[in-house]
Amino acid sequence: MAAVGAGGSTAAPGPGAVSAGALEPGTASAELFLTWEEAEARGQGLPQPLPDTSVRIPAHRRLKYISLAVLVVQNASLILSIRYARTLPGDRFFATTAVVMAEVLKGLTCLLLLFAQKRGNVKHLVLFLHEAVLVQYVDTLKLAVPSLIYTLQNNLQYVAISNLPAATFQVTYQLKILTTALFSVLMLNRSLSRLQWASLLLLFTGVAIVQAQQAGGGGPRPLDQNPGAGLAAVVASCLSSGFAGVYFEKILKGSSGSVWLRNLQLGLFGTALGLVGLWWAEGTAVATRGFFFGYTPAVWGVVLNQAFGGLLVAVVVKYADNILKGFATSLSIVLSTVASIRLFGFHVDPLFALGAGLVIGAVYLYSLPRGAAKAIASASASASGPCVHQQPPGQPPPPQLSSHRGDLITEPFLPKSVLVK
Repeated sequence: MAAVGAGGSTAAPGPGAVSAGALEPGTASAELFLTWEEAEARGQGLPQPLPDTSVRIPAHRRLKYISLAVLVVQNASLILSIRYARTLPGDRFFATTAVVMAEVLKGLTCLLLLFAQKRGNVKHLVLFLHEAVLVQYVDTLKLAVPSLIYTLQNNLQYVAISNLPAATFQVTYQLKILTTALFSVLMLNRSLSRLQWASLLLLFTGVAIVQAQQAGGGGPRPLDQNPGAGLAAVVASCLSSGFAGVYFEKILKGSSGSVWLRNLQLGLFGTALGLVGLWWAEGTAVATRGFFFGYTPAVWGVVLNQAFGGLLVAVVVKYADNILKGFATSLSIVLSTVASIRLFGFHVDPLFALGAGLVIGAVYLYSLPRGAAKAIASASASASGPCVHQQPPGQPPPPQLSSHRGDLITEPFLPKSVLVK
């Protein structure tokens, strides 16, 4: 699936990604939407409000709502559309060809955007690509590993969605939060709060309950589907998603390359590696029946959603804070479940509802800023014990947690590739 680029100092982790860095620092547009984390990273302190705040605040609020809607729709629609296309009666398309087509379309899109940045000058574009791709070949080769992993992940997701109900896949796929968090701790030396560790345990418990419900025969199951293969595929996809996102961030942190250039390089590698996977897995069948065998309007919808949905999400994701991203993930689970009931006759029993509820709660808790998490922990600790701290006479009262966003220490929720894959 399409990956989303990182904002601020984080590099874009997936093919066809766009980051907040697409706006050059110092320009009016970039400063207009400067986030708290970006301002602190640039040593500017908290961003100062613009003179005309009556115009800026409603506009920014609208962008947050738009970003929420785009994140929810893209997360849910891609999974539902793949499930629909893979379960239609008739000839089934080759998933490897769909992966290759999505990479080709994303690469061409990034090439066109670079062409537009060069103001339509073909000579300047060719010189730029020669310098960035061939002369600086070391930076180009750095993208081969994440591109290989993303290509594998995209193929695994087709296997998983073909063998699991869309709602079950959507819930189980949130294990990518757990894998990304663990790889971030191991590879980037990041620390997690106690609440975040507890939310990861809650997440794992919820996924386990959903899988137990699935193994117990939750509703009718088509004969050509293998839930065991689907579970193995989604777990492998989550592991690859977590590793690739963190690895991408690690190798490209501080890189000055254009985001569209990085996405084009990823698209080139993704297309080449996708063709190798196609030849290895389904080469004979594709040669016999044709590359576009089984393609219907629904299949083309899946390909276009993969190619452009991730790009659209990446453009708007910089306007979504951590809580909004967690809320979008929760809404997409609910939307996928409701749509699965109507489209595929999915049956929701109490066990699935319990597991999905735990996952939704875990996603929300994990996305809380560090300051808010400490406030919740302190409140629960004071409510559970009879001991109340008394301020000594003559001493100033301790500082209170302000509701101002600048007082909250915001941890990166996840590499943004995790939210839309």
